[in-house]
Amino acid sequence: MKIVCIGGGPSGLYFGLLMKKQNPGHDITVVERNKPYDTFGWGVVFSDATMQNMRQWDAETAATIEQAFNHWDDIELRFKGRSIRSGGHGFVGIGRKKLLNILQARCEELGVHLVFEQEATSDADFPEADLVIASDGINSRVRQAHADIFKPDIVTRPNRFIWLGTHQQFDAFNFIFEKTEHGWFQAHVYKFDENTTTFIVETPEEVWRAHGLDQMGVDASVAFCEGLFKEHLGGHPLMSNARHLRGSAWINFQRIKCDQWSFHNGNSHVVLMGDAVHTAHFAIGSGTKLAIEDAIELTRLFQQHGATAQSIPAVLKDYQASRNIDVLRLQNAAWNAMEWFEVVGHRYADTLPPEQFMYSMLTRSQRISHENLRLRDAQWLGDFERWFAESAGVPVPADKAAPPPMFTPYTVRGLTLKNRVVVSPMAQYSAVDGVAGDYHLMHLGARAVGGAAMVFAEMTCVSPEGRITPGCPGLYNAEQKAAWKRIADWIHTHSDAKFAMQLGHAGAKGSTRLAWEGIDQPLVQGNWPLVSASAQQYLPGVSQTAQAITLAEMATVLAEFVRSAQDAAEIGVDWLELHCAHGYLLSSFISPLTNQRTDAYGGSLENRLRYPLEVFRALREVWPQERPMSVRISAHDWVEGGITPDDAVLIARAFKAAGADLIDCSSGQVSKKEKPVYGRMFQTPFADRVRNEAGIATIAVGAISEADHVNSIIAAGRADLCAVARPHLANPAWTLTEAAKIGYTAVAWPKPYVSGKTQMESNFAREKAQAAAPQVKEPA
Repeated sequence: MKIVCIGGGPSGLYFGLLMKKQNPGHDITVVERNKPYDTFGWGVVFSDATMQNMRQWDAETAATIEQAFNHWDDIELRFKGRSIRSGGHGFVGIGRKKLLNILQARCEELGVHLVFEQEATSDADFPEADLVIASDGINSRVRQAHADIFKPDIVTRPNRFIWLGTHQQFDAFNFIFEKTEHGWFQAHVYKFDENTTTFIVETPEEVWRAHGLDQMGVDASVAFCEGLFKEHLGGHPLMSNARHLRGSAWINFQRIKCDQWSFHNGNSHVVLMGDAVHTAHFAIGSGTKLAIEDAIELTRLFQQHGATAQSIPAVLKDYQASRNIDVLRLQNAAWNAMEWFEVVGHRYADTLPPEQFMYSMLTRSQRISHENLRLRDAQWLGDFERWFAESAGVPVPADKAAPPPMFTPYTVRGLTLKNRVVVSPMAQYSAVDGVAGDYHLMHLGARAVGGAAMVFAEMTCVSPEGRITPGCPGLYNAEQKAAWKRIADWIHTHSDAKFAMQLGHAGAKGSTRLAWEGIDQPLVQGNWPLVSASAQQYLPGVSQTAQAITLAEMATVLAEFVRSAQDAAEIGVDWLELHCAHGYLLSSFISPLTNQRTDAYGGSLENRLRYPLEVFRALREVWPQERPMSVRISAHDWVEGGITPDDAVLIARAFKAAGADLIDCSSGQVSKKEKPVYGRMFQTPFADRVRNEAGIATIAVGAISEADHVNSIIAAGRADLCAVARPHLANPAWTLTEAAKIGYTAVAWPKPYVSGKTQMESNFAREKAQAAAPQVKEPA
């Protein structure tokens, strides 16, 4: 095949040499606009895993790189006068120029034709090529020329950064944070050769402008950074290789991803590679990794399909399909890490102590979990767990291991929960005339003895008209009150779990069938009238129409909430939550999607919050002061024009001012137009943001399914409690099971079940040992 690579970056060069090595008969040319063995940039980083991949595909190149790279395991945080270090992270750093020089030399050795100082402006410049690799970087001219085909999605991020270097030596990957009168700056620092270190300085746009950096040239910006990070530079200057640029050398990161990666231009197949097709933020050092692995995968597919011109269509189809999965996974991780650095100054740096700040930083991408940190550096994590436990009031003897974060107690007002796991309120649709029966005693009782610190009953309705379905429970008459007291008494007698109740009113989402008979579908008969903030149908053209609630009806509903709260207090409920989420009545006031009122209860967010806050204050007044109250909110409507995470912070602040102790951060279910982005722990970022920006404790909920999730969330300060839902449906003893799974045995089981404890712990320990042991094949 005749192959032309436009752009002599890592992806183009590495693909060229791999294909030439695979078949010396290929005619391969790499066209580069710079001079021979001349390039710009400081150091680049990739992981040990990428290095191992390179060894498998071209041992000679890998060996040469290994002789030149700097390898380190440690990450060091310098923050608020502290230095904290964690090991086991495995990075490789090498000068960008050195890396490209090695790849260039290897290309020449194998017979790849390198053409320098030639500006390739178009894929059409090479009509004789069977395949054109557009590896022409982030500002790819090929991608721009065919934007209608590639459909690039380019997002410019808000932080400013400047890429510098220094001769100051660092023996770990350093993250350095310094605060000025205008805000925080951070430096990403790593050594890449014997004498030189990359020093990337980053800050939010508003901080950058406040310091006048937008008006400074390169020299003045370098001098500013030298002064800011003086104590870390050991007298060495910072250096820039961007003095050829006019104006500021500070840039914004651009996240790029493309809908289509290749096409046929009439003469040649054209495919994007490296930064031309996707970018990932430097916060996890993944750009070079993506470029190298693009080249490897495309080569592998030619090896699989046959390295001929006829196989190119099939190869390119499979190339996008296979690489897109890995690229999106890495881009998502890089996005998480990038966002962490974008908000660190106003979300974490002034709120988290250094130990927890370090944990949050290490787990910022959500690829590294609690137990993964233990594999990387058990000593550091053990010391952190000790610090966390002692911060939670748990003394840890010097010769004992600390409990995992999820098994530390949590105290709010006069209530102490034994751990950080609560059973989330989950509709069961099994009440009769609003009365919780034997089923609810079994359901809640089983979970109360299953290890969770607190068990929430499902949303309990304050009136018959406030029910979602005929099977939903209520607390609006004596029979219901007696039924709930029976359950509360059982939980308090037979377990050390606390009992929580969530009060709500279904609003426009009421008068529907049981979930298994048609969720959200209106009742065939026996309907009751519905009210909402404004007239609406939850399912347009299907649902029963809710009428706009009147002021008189609002007063009645408020009184119903108060009565139910008083009854809950009398029967011994330990914790009360007000349901202001998911499109139910109080939620319908908060969201602009469902509130079109023109009176004092509509319009601005302040007005839309007025009625939910009136209800909350009325409940707080009658609810015992020593018992906590939380509020469940939809922190994101997932619909344009609806509630956003920005709004969620304001909503949380309003309820905090009214006396709320925690915000239970859910999302969605307000409009069927919603387009949520699901994934593990997908709602935790809302709890994180509310907790650390609004300054109120939070409950994380949504796709939290294992101890590792809970430990990571609690340890990083992303939430204070985790509400675990569906896993508790599958396993009432989920918390006890997860304790055994991670090897934490210092957890009490119900006395009648103790014999099962050691068996479960032994089974998990055996499975873990077998998984870690080398596999020996049995003789045939």
